[in-house]
Amino acid sequence: MEVLILNENDVRLILKTDKAIELVEVAFREKGLKRVQMPSKVYLFFDKYQGDLRAMPAYFEFLDIAGVKLVNSHPQNPSLYGLPTVMAIIILFEPRTGRPLCIMDGTLITGMRTAAAAAVATKYLARSNAESLGIIGAGYLARHHLLVFPYVMSVQKVFIYDIVKSKAENLAREFENKINAKIYVVDDPKSAVEPADVLATLTPSRRPIVKNEWVHEGLHINAMGADAPGKQELDPEILKRAKIIVDDVEQASHSGEINVPLSQGIITLNNIYAELGEIVAGLKKGRESDREITIFDSTGLALQDVIVAHYIYMQAIERGIGLKIQL
Repeated sequence: MEVLILNENDVRLILKTDKAIELVEVAFREKGLKRVQMPSKVYLFFDKYQGDLRAMPAYFEFLDIAGVKLVNSHPQNPSLYGLPTVMAIIILFEPRTGRPLCIMDGTLITGMRTAAAAAVATKYLARSNAESLGIIGAGYLARHHLLVFPYVMSVQKVFIYDIVKSKAENLAREFENKINAKIYVVDDPKSAVEPADVLATLTPSRRPIVKNEWVHEGLHINAMGADAPGKQELDPEILKRAKIIVDDVEQASHSGEINVPLSQGIITLNNIYAELGEIVAGLKKGRESDREITIFDSTGLALQDVIVAHYIYMQAIERGIGLKIQL
C-alpha cells in the first residue's frame, strides 16, 4: 500500500497565505451548511509535563476526503528542550476504502490555518474601516497572524505586547519591511488593546489578560489562545458586553475562551450569538453596527486542517512533490 509523505518544506512550497484563507473560509461555510462530520477533539493531558496531545478527525462530504490531525501543546518546549510548543502530523484517508493516502507535517498548517481563521472572522466581524491591530503574545502564531491581516483589513498600525519584551521586539524587526504598517512594541497589554480596531490574543494564559475597562465599543477580538480546558485570556465581563461568535459550540464550551465563564455560571450558552460558519454561509448576520464589540472564540477545527491538507496533497500529486513509501 503506497502512501505519500510530505515534510514541512513540501508543505511550505505549496501552501500560500491567500490560499489558506480561501480554504478555511470554505471550511467554515461547509460547517455552517452542515455538510461535514467533525467530532470534538479528544485530549490526553500530560499534567506533570504541562502539555497535552489532541486527536482531531474530520470528513468533507463534497470533497469526499477524511483526515485526522494529531497535535500537541507543550508551552515549556522552547525553553526546556529547544522544541516548538506545537507540533503536528496530518493523515488523509480515502473514505471509500479507508486506506491512508498521505502523511504530512502539520505544524506549519496549524499556524497558517489558525491565522486564516482569524482573518475570516475579521472579514465578517470587524468594522469596515478597521486599520489598527493589537497583538498580545509574540510567539509562533503571531507571525502567521501578521501575514494574514493585510488580506482582510487595511493595516496601518500594529501594537505588539509580549510578557517577554525581546520577543515582541524581534517580531517587530522581522516584520518592519514585510507589511506596510507602523509597528510599535508596547510595555503592557493595555497599550495593545486601547488603540486597536482589531485585537488578537495569542497566549496560553489561564487567567484573564485583557481587562474589561480597556475594551472600547467597535472593537473586534480574535480570542485564539484558549484552546484547552481552563485556559482564558479575556475578562469575563467583556463577554457579557459582546456579541460572541465561536468556531464550534461544543468545543468552545469545554476548551475555548468561554469555557471558564461557562463553568462558573458567569455566562450561559444563550450568550453565544452564532458559529462563524453560520455567518459565512449567510444564515446569520455578522457585524450589525460600528458600536458592537465582537469576539471570535477560536478553538481550532479539524475541518481547517483537513481541507488545507487535501489541497496540499492534490497539488503534491500534480507537481510530483513528496516521497512515496510502501507501508
